[in-house]
Parts: sequence; structure tokens; C-alpha cells
Amino acid sequence: MSAPRLPRGRHKLSREQVAAAQRSRMITATAEAMAERGYVNTPVAEIIKRAGVSRETFYQQFGSKQDCFVAALEEALGGLSSLMASLPEQGTPIERFERLIGAYLGVLAGAPQSARLFLIEVYAAGPAVSRRRTQLQQPFVDGLAQIFGATSARGRFAVEALVAAIVSLVTAR
Repeated sequence: MSAPRLPRGRHKLSREQVAAAQRSRMITATAEAMAERGYVNTPVAEIIKRAGVSRETFYQQFGSKQDCFVAALEEALGGLSSLMASLPEQGTPIERFERLIGAYLGVLAGAPQSARLFLIEVYAAGPAVSRRRTQLQQPFVDGLAQIFGATSARGRFAVEALVAAIVSLVTAR
């Protein structure tokens, strides 16, 4: 679903508001286009067409298609910290884990275009973007480590492997 366009002609919006609205539309357009066409087959021209901005505007905010993709990925995963904070801390570790997985799957199901960026297109965007996704997943890893009391390096690795397995299983489906 596209972000709303700004009013034509004179308006009372500040330059910052205009730039934020344009950025939001470009991020939304990126997710939409890449969900349909994939990362490789989505040129910048497609993003700017869908967002209703000029090429100059695109490059004022992003250095490349990959930079815009990372911004879309960051927005898609931005809610991970708040998701973790919103889950109740009552129950056994397994009960808490089940609630977390349910919430995670709910977020993915509610935003299929963003889910595709996070789960599939990230690999086409290159190793630097994959590393950024790993960084953005850290609230999820941290939450699981807390749930399971994983404080050692070995325990932390086990939690990271669990997250990788979850992502892999969800991606396969």
C-alpha cells in the first residue's frame, strides 16, 4: 500500500516534513516493487516511479538502491525491539518462547512485503546487507537469550543458531 502523496502547489509543510514524506514513500515503494519483482529486477527508476519522486530526490536521500533497501529493511525490523518489550515476562521459558514466536509470525504475516525483504531479498542485496540484517535481529536474539538464561558465549551461540533456524524455516515456507 503506497504512502500518501503530498498536496500539490503551496502548502504549510516544512522542508523536513516533505523530505520525511518522500522518504517514507520511497521505502514503501521499495518494499512493494521488490516484493513483486525481486531486488535484482527492481531498478531505481521503478522505485521513483512508484514513490512519485524525482531521481534527484531519490539520490538526495539515498546513495544507491542498496541504501534504500537497507532503510526499508531497518523500518521492517524496527518494531522488533518494541515487540520484545511488549511481551509479558510471566510463564516458563517455553511458554514465553511460544508467545514470542507467535508474535514474530504475526508481524511477518501482517507485513508480507517487508517480510519478503527480510527473509528473501536480503540475500540478493549482498553480504553487507546480510550483515546489517544480523545486527537488526539482535533484539530478538537478546530477548531469547534472556528467556533461556543464555549468558555464556556457548549459550549465546545456541540462541543465535536458534534464530537462524527460525528464519530459515519461515523462509522455506
